[in-house]
Amino acid sequence: MEEVELCFPQLNTSCWKTKRPLSHTVLIYMVLSFISLLTVTLNLLVIISISHFKQLQSPTNLLLLSLAVSDFFVGLLMLFQVMLIDGCWFLGDFMCALYCVLDSTVTCTSVGTMMLISIDRYVAICDPLHYSTKVTTRRVGIWVSLCWTCSVFFLSFLMKDNLEQPGRYNTCSGECVIIITFIEQIADLIIIFIIPIIVIVVLYMRVFVAAVSQARAMRCHVTSVPPQCSVSVFSKKSELKAARTLGVVIMVFLVCICPYFSCTLIGQDTLLNTSSAAFIICLFYFNSCINPMIYVFFYRWFRKSIRLIITLQILRPGSHEICVLRESVE
Repeated sequence: MEEVELCFPQLNTSCWKTKRPLSHTVLIYMVLSFISLLTVTLNLLVIISISHFKQLQSPTNLLLLSLAVSDFFVGLLMLFQVMLIDGCWFLGDFMCALYCVLDSTVTCTSVGTMMLISIDRYVAICDPLHYSTKVTTRRVGIWVSLCWTCSVFFLSFLMKDNLEQPGRYNTCSGECVIIITFIEQIADLIIIFIIPIIVIVVLYMRVFVAAVSQARAMRCHVTSVPPQCSVSVFSKKSELKAARTLGVVIMVFLVCICPYFSCTLIGQDTLLNTSSAAFIICLFYFNSCINPMIYVFFYRWFRKSIRLIITLQILRPGSHEICVLRESVE
C-alpha cells in the first residue's frame, strides 16, 4: 500500500497527502466533527439564552455572550481544520486566506474578551461601590465592539499580503500556507498573547486576594455589621460567585491556550514536527467547547434557559420576560 497520494490526481502540480487506513481516517473525522458540533450547539444555547431573556442581559453576561460568539465560530471553523488533517485544501487560495484570517480573528477576540472579563471581575470585587456606575451595559457593549473591530483590522493588516495575493506562498496545488514576517509574528505574539495574559493573571490574582479578604471579614463581622452596611462595604454574594465561576473559565482558558502559544514562542517548525502537535491543537480548539460546560455546572440560569429553549417555550409571546434568575441570589 502506498503511503502517500496526490490531492488532485489530475494535476501534475498537486500536493501529496498522507494515506492512512480508512478506519483511522474515519475515526479522526468523527471525533473532530463531534467536537465541532458540540461546540457549535452549546455556544449557540448560550447565545440564545443571553440574547433572548431580558433578565440575563447584564454587563458580565454580555461579555459571556461575546465569548460564546467567538467560541461558536471556532466550532464552525474547526470543520475546515478537519480538511487539513491529510494535508490537502480543496476550497481554493482565497478561501484559505479568509479561513486563516477568521480563525486568527476569533482567537484574538476570545483573548480580548477574557481580558475584559478579568477587568469586570476586578472592578466588581475590588471596587464594589462604584461597579454599577463604572461598568454599565452601554460601556461593555462599546468595549466588546471595539474588541471585535480591532481584532478584525489588526489581523487583516497582519495578513494583508496573503489577502491581496492568495496562494502566493503555496508550492503546489492543494496547499494552504500563510506566511507573515518575523516582526509581524513578534507583534502578533505580544499583542494577542503576552500582554493580555499578563493583564489577566495580575488582575485575577488581585481579585482572588480581595475575595478571600472579604470572605474572612464577612465571617468575622457578620454579627456586628448591620445588613445595609454589609451590602455597601462588601461585594454581593452573587459577585463573588461570578468571580469564582469566571475564574474557572479563565484558568481552563490559560491551560488550553498556553501550550499552543508556548510552541509558537519556540518556533512553528518545532510545533509541526513534534508528536504532541495534534494534542496541543485539539486542546486549543477544545477550550471553546469547555466554556459552556462550565456554565452548566455553575450557573442555574443557564440550565433553566436550556430547558426553556429545548421545550420551545421561548417561542411563546412575552417569553423574554421570564424570570430565570433567583431573586435570593441577587
